Amino acid sequence: MSANDTLGYKVFVSDPIALNVAEPLPNGESRMFAPLSSTLIFGTRDAVLTDAPLTIDQGSALGDWIEGTGKTLTHIFATHGHGDHWFTAGMLSERFGAQLVASAGTIEQMHVTISVRDFFWDKLWPGQVPDAAVTAVVAPDGRISLEGRDLLIVDVGHGDTDDSAALHSPDLELVVAGDAVYNGVHQFLGESADGGRDRWREAIATVAALGTGRAIAGHKNKELDDETARVIRETREYLDAVDELLPKCTTAVDFFSAMVDRYPNRRLGRTTLWAGARVLYGDVDNALGGWL
Repeated sequence: MSANDTLGYKVFVSDPIALNVAEPLPNGESRMFAPLSSTLIFGTRDAVLTDAPLTIDQGSALGDWIEGTGKTLTHIFATHGHGDHWFTAGMLSERFGAQLVASAGTIEQMHVTISVRDFFWDKLWPGQVPDAAVTAVVAPDGRISLEGRDLLIVDVGHGDTDDSAALHSPDLELVVAGDAVYNGVHQFLGESADGGRDRWREAIATVAALGTGRAIAGHKNKELDDETARVIRETREYLDAVDELLPKCTTAVDFFSAMVDRYPNRRLGRTTLWAGARVLYGDVDNALGGWL
C-alpha cells in the first residue's frame, strides 16, 4: 500500500484452482489454473476494483475481502476480454452496486468470450462459473474518478490477447497492467504467434513508459513484490526465452520441458505454459484448444 495520504491500494490474489481435465501435464503434474490478481484502489470512502476473478467461490471470497475494507465499491474495471478477468464482475456489481467499465476493444472481446463459454469455460469449470453478461460501459474521457482523483485507462494493444488495457494511477505511481505483464507466473503464449510476441513487447513498452514504481500483473505469485522495473524486465526476458527455444525444440513436449528447465522454481502456472505450447506447435487448432 502506498503512503499517499489520499489514495491507497491492495492486491487480492485468488489461488490456483484445478481444471476439469484428467490428463496430467507432460511432467506428471495435475492441470491447475494460474493465480489471479484483483487490485483495489481506494480513497477515504470509495474504491475501484480492477479485474474480477473467474469462479463463484473466488468472487465470493473477493467480495468478502472488499466488504472487510469498509469501502464503497463504485467501479469494476476489466483489463481485457478473457473471462478469468471479469466473469464474476456481475455478481460483484450486484452485491456492491458498482459499474463495470472497460475499453471499447475489451468490450468487443467480452462478447467473443461469451460466445465460446459453453464449450470452453463451462467445460473446464463445470458449475463453478457464474452467469455473466456483457454489461460494461466505456468510461467518459478514458478515466474513472475516485474521490476527485483520476484513474486513467491506457490502451496497450496486444498483451497475451488483443485489445488489452491498463489502469494507471498517477497519484500512486501505480499501473494495474492486466496480462500485459506477468509476475512469477508462466505467460500464456496461445495468442503470441504471427507477430504476437512483438506486439506484446510493444504493450510492455507502453506500460513501462508510464514511469510507475509498481506494476500489478494480472497473474502474479503473491510472494513477490510489484516493482515495475523487475516485472517489466522478467516479462520481456520470458518472451526472449520463448523466441530462443522455439526453433530448438521440435515438439510441444520438448518446448514445455525446455521452458520448465529454464524456470525450474521461479514461475507458477505450468498448465498455462502447456496450453500455449500446444498452440505454437500446431497440436490444436486454436488458443482455446490448448487448455482442453
